[in-house]
Amino acid sequence: MDLTADANTPWWRLDWRKNSPKDLVLTVVVPVYNERYLVAILLERLFELELPLVARLEIIVVDDGSTDGTREILKEIADRNPERMRLILHAENQGKGGAIRTGVDQATGDLIVIQDSDLEYDPRDLARLIRPFIENGADVVYGSRFLGGDQRRVLYFRHELGNRFITFMSNWFTDLNLSDVETCYKMFRTPLLQSLPMRSNDFAIEIELTAKVAKRRCSIYEVPISYHGRTYREGKKIRARDGFRALWAILKFWIVDDLYKEDAYGGNILHNLERTRRFNGWMARTLEPWLGSKVLEIGAGIGNLTSWFIPRDRYVASDVNENYLHYLNNYASGKPYLNIAKVDLEDAETFARLGCSFDTVVCINVLEHVRDPMAALRNLHSILEPGGRAVIYVPAGQWLYSSLDDALDHRCRYDKEMLTRELESCGFEVEHLESFNKVSVPAWFWNGKILKRRGFSRLQLKIFDLMVPILSRIDHLIPWPGLGLFAVGKKSSGA
Repeated sequence: MDLTADANTPWWRLDWRKNSPKDLVLTVVVPVYNERYLVAILLERLFELELPLVARLEIIVVDDGSTDGTREILKEIADRNPERMRLILHAENQGKGGAIRTGVDQATGDLIVIQDSDLEYDPRDLARLIRPFIENGADVVYGSRFLGGDQRRVLYFRHELGNRFITFMSNWFTDLNLSDVETCYKMFRTPLLQSLPMRSNDFAIEIELTAKVAKRRCSIYEVPISYHGRTYREGKKIRARDGFRALWAILKFWIVDDLYKEDAYGGNILHNLERTRRFNGWMARTLEPWLGSKVLEIGAGIGNLTSWFIPRDRYVASDVNENYLHYLNNYASGKPYLNIAKVDLEDAETFARLGCSFDTVVCINVLEHVRDPMAALRNLHSILEPGGRAVIYVPAGQWLYSSLDDALDHRCRYDKEMLTRELESCGFEVEHLESFNKVSVPAWFWNGKILKRRGFSRLQLKIFDLMVPILSRIDHLIPWPGLGLFAVGKKSSGA
């Protein structure tokens, strides 16, 4: 079953030897603060830069409240080169992190790279950073000053020791083996970087980004680059205090899980739920007896349940969100029994492209999102073998609909009659139907209906998850309906 080269496959997942992109756009974000003597030369080098496989450079310059005449120079360059660069002006200095955040939000290219506004980094090295995206499907590539580039100016032994110590501490907490965490040259897939909430306004942005891509299981590569460092008399801005801020940031972003901007798919909530491993195990044990050996999972998200159901003879985890698909692709590395596919529950063509049938379709917390549930269920029916099962979980109890449902973009909450009617109308025989997770109903009501919250407190989730071994044993004794409905629809043997 080939799931790697359909019409929806993004360029970074294609075989680069046969399908190298012809129209790759690279966005270069240039944060600038008081660099009147160097920034014009840097921009000239970027204007003249030609990179293999890059059809166009999108140059976004963010002046971060310069006061030394830099702003006037940038305005003049922008007026002369309106098609080559875009200039964004900060009224006040917000720090390197703030300038990067502004530039990233405006980026439209396929890849984004950060370029300091001095001449310490050579733009010609950007070609090296692009290669791992094309050849190996990288998500992030760092240009390392310590891997042996073509040239490196000899300066400041103690400064290098500080850099290496900060990299060591970052690696200890992220479990990465980077050689240069503080490098300016960090290149990202644009959807990935734009989905990361960036909180740091200073040089701690380097630590924050590293911690977050590590926690999101991104595929990270390093390549050697040249480095032409400058002295403090020549304008170098980083100071010892920035090193201490970096160490604090390492600890802070090790503790804090702030990995997704709020989006239409509830990615930030999904990652919080990934931490409730006991709850995921409880749900997985409930569904497991109904699963066969050839499974298609719809709406796998970031794999909260996938890890509980593999390995199988055939397992395909799918979603429509590109960020989740990249997360899943990284997770699938080294697991030949696990394939990843982009499948839209309402689009029959995406099911047809799978090219095979399954004995089980798992559809957890998805049906309540779609506009046309009948079309969605018919698609599930079409992909199943005769006698196959659709294992479905939906939120239950319309009276519980709240701000939490709104944050998760729920179309509705179901009851037993409604779910049964929809399944039977699409050719399924309802083999099993049960209420699930009754113990959580009071907490959902309190957070969503009373407090009007749009997310879950991490402390609440941690306490709940610790209590799951007890709560799961008493759940069936509680008299009210559960927070969700679990149904098994069977396709008739003659269908």
